[in-house]
Amino acid sequence: MWIAILVTVLVTTFLVVFSMNFHRPEKAVRHHVRHAHAIVDPQFRREMDAMLGPAVLPGNAITALQNGDEIFPAMLQAIRGATRSITFETYIYWSGDIGKAFADALKERCQAGVAVHVMLDWAGSAKMEQRLLDELTEAGVEVERYHPLRWYSIARLNNRTHRKLLVVDGRIGFTGGVGIADQWRGHAQDPDHWRDIHFRVEGPVVAQLQAGFMDNWIKTTGRVLHSALYYPALEKAGDTRMHLFVSSPASGSASMRLMYLLAVAAATRSIDLQAAYFIPDRLVAEALIDARERGVRVRLLVPGASDIPFLRPLTQAGFRPLLEAGIRVFEWKGSMLHAKTAVADGRWARVGSSNLNIASWLGNYELDAVIE
Repeated sequence: MWIAILVTVLVTTFLVVFSMNFHRPEKAVRHHVRHAHAIVDPQFRREMDAMLGPAVLPGNAITALQNGDEIFPAMLQAIRGATRSITFETYIYWSGDIGKAFADALKERCQAGVAVHVMLDWAGSAKMEQRLLDELTEAGVEVERYHPLRWYSIARLNNRTHRKLLVVDGRIGFTGGVGIADQWRGHAQDPDHWRDIHFRVEGPVVAQLQAGFMDNWIKTTGRVLHSALYYPALEKAGDTRMHLFVSSPASGSASMRLMYLLAVAAATRSIDLQAAYFIPDRLVAEALIDARERGVRVRLLVPGASDIPFLRPLTQAGFRPLLEAGIRVFEWKGSMLHAKTAVADGRWARVGSSNLNIASWLGNYELDAVIE
């Protein structure tokens, strides 16, 4: 009898704490977002500016980097060329060859007099060897672990920083889906090497990426990093318009979901989604079906095999209404597909850390780049 009571208490406590990690924000879209204008209509940009945060900025240069063979050399080259500052935030940082390469590059720059600040998620970096952490801190690198397990913060245990960003000298930025682990090395050539995409950016928008880093840095340390070391004057670097915006459970957690709803509602020709962990809620699924019924071609690409095995059946369970509406669904048969991208009408795109599921929208701290 006492065992049954104890088990009941423990299970109830777990469920209460678990539910606290997924509280719904006061600002949450609960009704269908109707089609009112096209992606190319200036009204679409105005609404994105007004509702999703930082303004869309012109004058940026973007390079898309595919898989580790392109992503890691570009990031390491930027780090090794730093002369003033490096700010780096990531969810996954594990030990291994690529983890050591990044640690060595960060240490070398710090010892050369560059200000180096690193934000690692406590859960995502759990597989990182203590030796690497010690080497970084001994070299003078400021390393912070985001939301370590504490009894007083257990209600926020699932609130992880899932952001992936790197800013060098306040002038060169990187963001996308890649983590710092050997799984992302190579070119997705086998099951042990993942498929992903990252963007290298230059231009005025890099200041927004830097602000994304400062968001969690201030929350964790209470210190503001400022001056021209981090926010230099940024001139035009290209012809691309884009903006970067963050979401968090405490403020703006609905913004990523709203971004998808607005873009899907504005599409008139095509929607292409690449989703690593696709479990949309009712509104997102209905928005995709509504777009298809308007004549928009909708294609969805998801992993054929997931690193989280129980997620694939959940993803497949939602396929039927999409398929019946005429949405084309593809399963990637190569290695783990970790990329998170969306393209609408060939004119609007997003890449970043957020996933199409409730854990990403309500639990994580995310950062996405939105590109015209």
